[in-house]
Amino acid sequence: MAWQSNQTSGTDFILLDLFHSTPIPRFFLALTIVDFLVALVGNSIIILLIWADPLLHNPMYFLLSQLSLMDLLYICTFVPKMVLVFLSGDHCISFIGCSLQMFLFTALGGSEFLLLAVMAYDRYVAICHPLRYPILMRPRVCVWLALVTWLGALLNGLIHVVYTLTLPYCGSREIHHFFCEIPALLKVVCVDTSQYENGVFVSGVVFILLPFSAILGSYGSILSTVLGMGSRQGLRKALATCSSHMTVVSLFYGAAIFKYIVPKSYHTPEQEELVSVLYTIITPMLNPLIYSLRNKDVARAFWKVLGKGGL
Repeated sequence: MAWQSNQTSGTDFILLDLFHSTPIPRFFLALTIVDFLVALVGNSIIILLIWADPLLHNPMYFLLSQLSLMDLLYICTFVPKMVLVFLSGDHCISFIGCSLQMFLFTALGGSEFLLLAVMAYDRYVAICHPLRYPILMRPRVCVWLALVTWLGALLNGLIHVVYTLTLPYCGSREIHHFFCEIPALLKVVCVDTSQYENGVFVSGVVFILLPFSAILGSYGSILSTVLGMGSRQGLRKALATCSSHMTVVSLFYGAAIFKYIVPKSYHTPEQEELVSVLYTIITPMLNPLIYSLRNKDVARAFWKVLGKGGL
């Protein structure tokens, strides 16, 4: 498609400096770096513990290791570039860099939405159909479920990125956002994108609302089953098993639904940036803390490894 006369000939995009829009930028920069290090160490520890401890070689922890891997890749996609923009003062991001950011954001976000639904299904089978659990969630099935979440999200991300980056961009290519996200890029496109935005909404329904509905259905069935047993101990055990997952679901899906499903007229650009901070920076840091602090098996494996190391 030929570019119009009001378009720049350069291929770089210009990102917003997130920290300079805050009252104390260096303080928030330091918080972000600490957040990044906690997420990096926390998710890496969970992956290594699940790989090293045979007692954690079961479907629930295999899926948890996939979640930690996604979070690890997720936060590494955004924070280093954000810090570099602040420290260097260079707000430019190359066409290839922007493409890679947008692809990883779309693919990793989509895969995490699907994986959280698979994790809810795993808990549903374990609690509602315990005798069939070894068959329904055998290792081969778990691997296939993980592959479907990865491949489905990667394909979705590739389609969106290829289409978005073939659109004609206007003016200075200044993106009012701290990373290359599809809604932010569409605001500097020179043609009508309303039809494509409808496609983005449909994609959001498929990757956000449908998995979220499946999660609610799974936990509704779990609650119904446990209450039907009439056991308070069983109820406490089920809540202890599922509460960590529901906390993660509430944070991640809540932010995504606000950003992609709620009509734009109900939120401002500043609110959108704040929500983006929640699911790109804060959630990947909180996930390993939520699962490790509230999970006795992970804590046991951690102290076991420390004990073997002589600590």
